[in-house]
Amino acid sequence: MPRDERSTDAAVSDPSAAPATDAERVAVACLRAGIEASLPATVVAEAVSIEESVLAVGDDTYDLDAYGRIVVVGGGKAADGAASALESILGDQIAAGVIVVDSADDSDGGDDAGESRIERVVGGHPVPTSAGVHGTTRAVDLARAADEETLVLALVTGGASALFAAPVDSVGLPALRETTDALLSAGADIEEINAVRKHLSRVKGGRLAAAAAPATVVGIALSDVVGDDLSVIGSGPTAPDDSTYETGLDVLDRYGIDAPPAVREHLQRGAEGAEPETPTADATVFDRVDTHVLANAATALEAAAAAAADQGYDPIVLSSRIRGEARAAGVTHAAVAEEIADSGNPIEPPAVVLSGGETTVSVQGDGTGGPNLECALAAGIEFALPESPVADRPVAFLAADTDGRDGSTDAAGALVTAQTVGNAADAAAARAALDDNDALSALRDRDALIRTGATGTNVNDLRVVVVGQ
Repeated sequence: MPRDERSTDAAVSDPSAAPATDAERVAVACLRAGIEASLPATVVAEAVSIEESVLAVGDDTYDLDAYGRIVVVGGGKAADGAASALESILGDQIAAGVIVVDSADDSDGGDDAGESRIERVVGGHPVPTSAGVHGTTRAVDLARAADEETLVLALVTGGASALFAAPVDSVGLPALRETTDALLSAGADIEEINAVRKHLSRVKGGRLAAAAAPATVVGIALSDVVGDDLSVIGSGPTAPDDSTYETGLDVLDRYGIDAPPAVREHLQRGAEGAEPETPTADATVFDRVDTHVLANAATALEAAAAAAADQGYDPIVLSSRIRGEARAAGVTHAAVAEEIADSGNPIEPPAVVLSGGETTVSVQGDGTGGPNLECALAAGIEFALPESPVADRPVAFLAADTDGRDGSTDAAGALVTAQTVGNAADAAAARAALDDNDALSALRDRDALIRTGATGTNVNDLRVVVVGQ
């Protein structure tokens, strides 16, 4: 396969049939290890177990004899795999369930879909679809039917903000989609976007927990957000919310979003007290709610570091919380590689520097790209500078989204070396592509794309700097 068809799928024994440097192979091995360690089947099996009638989730236990019914609701890019893992543990003790999954994931319920008690509904990402709204509404109805003797297992994973969506009737889906698109294009961060979405929703910002009360709710989360804030993961359907309608209005104003009238009118009504606020931490709806984060960026970084060590490289984790403009992060990671190559600081080569987190793109051009693609292209441009200390060194930089899709593209990210961009003329063309937010085309032309397909997990971005001797 060509180099831009490289895959980190666990079923692929060789990520690239084309020749690659040791640095490139190590970078791909780190990404593969991070994804595999974060798969829901892996983390659920490690954290969830049942012995006799006692269900253990993390350090908490639940006596199933105290419940007459177990239901599963939720959504996200890792929800399908998490649901299948729960079914393998609980079997027919699950009475019913509805989850909303990514359209490209295996949403048929697994190998024995005919016997599944949990219905999979295919939604859309990064903006919600009518099918996703329909599935979410059914999940909320199932939660509302719960009583004190019901155990609700709520799956909340990366991507749930778009997939697990149910806008209030006065706003509707088209207005929600338009607003979401505008916020994404403006470069708003996830907390800001969620502050708006929570206040247009019947499920986000703790409203799922409110619907399920007085049932016992056990949240099972895979985090794709910096810091693992439960109110941010999937827009926090089972978590308290400190943001307000006024917060949502402030975000729209900060980014100059020309939101549909229905959106502004609903937020304004809420700010004036005419709409119920999202529940805060002191609300009684959270009295019987526990949420467990089973995987996050640190899960992937730890596995990637182990993979690097296995390859004879000395690994270091720079941070799991990298954020800000993607191209700026690319320049920073290139600078780290240059420092290692030039002075052996902060670590002597052969070295691997890892980072997680989530960067953003402020869209100004008409091209196609995503945060990881822009990050990688920016690093590749820095590597191509005549004065760069890595020009003659075995160096590689990989930036990818662990869910397998960077932004709205079909690539997970990209892998660049000191030779990817090339000479000064090539660097000028690459900069022009970056300015047009067209990193996808620029990196595809340079055979630098990483493709995985939908991975079935989502623990944010993973970046790998490799500097050989």
